[in-house]
Amino acid sequence: MHAAAAWAGKALKPALDFALPPRCPGCGAVTEAPHRFCLDCWSALRFLGEPCCARCALPFDYESGPDVHCGACLAEPPGFDRLRAAVVYGEISRKVALKLKYGGRPGVAETMARFMERHVAAQENMIVVPVPLHRWRIWRRGYNQSALIATALARRTGLEPRLDLIRRVKRTPPLRGMGPRERRDAVRGAFKVDSPLRAFVKDRPVLLIDDVYTSGATANACAGALRRAGAARIEVLCWARVVKTDD
Repeated sequence: MHAAAAWAGKALKPALDFALPPRCPGCGAVTEAPHRFCLDCWSALRFLGEPCCARCALPFDYESGPDVHCGACLAEPPGFDRLRAAVVYGEISRKVALKLKYGGRPGVAETMARFMERHVAAQENMIVVPVPLHRWRIWRRGYNQSALIATALARRTGLEPRLDLIRRVKRTPPLRGMGPRERRDAVRGAFKVDSPLRAFVKDRPVLLIDDVYTSGATANACAGALRRAGAARIEVLCWARVVKTDD
């Protein structure tokens, strides 16, 4: 039965590719396979990795050794233990995030997860948890983009997803355009791990998933809720990270 289904899929693939060809997640140009960027969009992406701040993934110009923290993390350590992101937030990564967030393109979550997967440092009993949306925002949008990414990433890594672990108990305004302090004030007290779930997260490492990391206000607020629930370690993984420049 499975062999027949696989044969049918292969036989139908040319017709499906002709009718619905795979397209670049950035610009929509036809590509040779799903979840692949065209050359122009690929060249415009800036991938993140070492050397960087061991805590918040801020890129460094040169290798400074292991466990080196940036000035901001030394001055005010974030609530999470480690953050990583696939790419720098720029024109193309922004388009991809917006397609998932507002464009009704849930399949883009799989694209993001494929690029984020290389940063996963899996640990025993680690659970994958998305940054939650308020119920009214889910009702309007139809889904939580971070939950879609978390589901795809859990499937690819074999980690356990828990989409309902953190609850957004306060409706917050859009953070776009706010300064760091305003963002912190807006999300203060917005997230909670309910008492029945605290035993589930206690002494376990958590991989917190979001689409974009800007100032860290949301990630820190979620990390605070997880820390109060007894999480042993909190790692944050995003599709894109805002990196400020002097330009």
